[in-house]
Amino acid sequence: MKNKKKLKEALLYLAFVGPVLAVFTVIVLIPFVLGMYYSFTNWNGVTGEIVWVGLDNFKYIFTGDPQILNSFLFTTKFTVFAVILTNLIGLTLAVILTQALKSTNILRTIFFLPNLIGGLLLGFIWQFIFVRGFESIGKLTGLSLFQLPWLGDANTAFWGIVIVSVWQGSGYIMIIYIAALQNVPHELIEAAKVDGANRWQIFKSITLPLITPAVTICLFLTIAWSFKIFDVNVSLTGGGPFKSTESLSLNIYTEAFVNNRYGIGAAKAFLFFIIVATVTTAQVIFTKKREVQA
Repeated sequence: MKNKKKLKEALLYLAFVGPVLAVFTVIVLIPFVLGMYYSFTNWNGVTGEIVWVGLDNFKYIFTGDPQILNSFLFTTKFTVFAVILTNLIGLTLAVILTQALKSTNILRTIFFLPNLIGGLLLGFIWQFIFVRGFESIGKLTGLSLFQLPWLGDANTAFWGIVIVSVWQGSGYIMIIYIAALQNVPHELIEAAKVDGANRWQIFKSITLPLITPAVTICLFLTIAWSFKIFDVNVSLTGGGPFKSTESLSLNIYTEAFVNNRYGIGAAKAFLFFIIVATVTTAQVIFTKKREVQA
């Protein structure tokens, strides 16, 4: 009787978990293992001839590929600015929209909408804005800000990608911070006001420590998003001008599917995975410790 009950529970568990596990295995696990294998070969991604080359691909990445360092530095710089700005703007919007405003729900919807637009479409829309829209505004107003070659210069193109990415991601991060702010006990804030604390003191000493779990989640998401930026990068600048805005993801894509050096592309992707996993794990460990202290 007990064995039948255990078997029934196992079958029920398998019925719920099995399909998801099968999909995860086929879509994520098997391609990941195959990618690791191909990183040690010189496969071109087309023919059936796969030659084992060992660590030669990794040696090439560290010694013979001049662009990979530039892509890494661009991605790192972009990640720093995008993570800081997205979280600051998202938290600021969340603080404002948790106040007693009549248009709160409408504003939340408006700020979240950019996240619903696909990255490729978003990039092409903003490409038109930067090239055509800003040019027209610059001619009408004479303001130098709108007359800059936004996508034609390395510095302005970098900030163009940052602007679009922050504009797209801030609304999503805002929703997470709103959920955290709404769970802050109102009694603590009222007690602090009675004790004479101002708004900044209340936010710094009460609100911020209590929403640290949300900060952990938002930092994790924005770091992962920023490191893996691809669609906005492709549609907005295509890595130009002269590969000055080429992210690591775009560099890997170009190596594998444009240059047809799938083995080297897989090796870069494997190293990229290690970098992202290391950075995000370190961030989660650090912020989790802050949660305990809070």
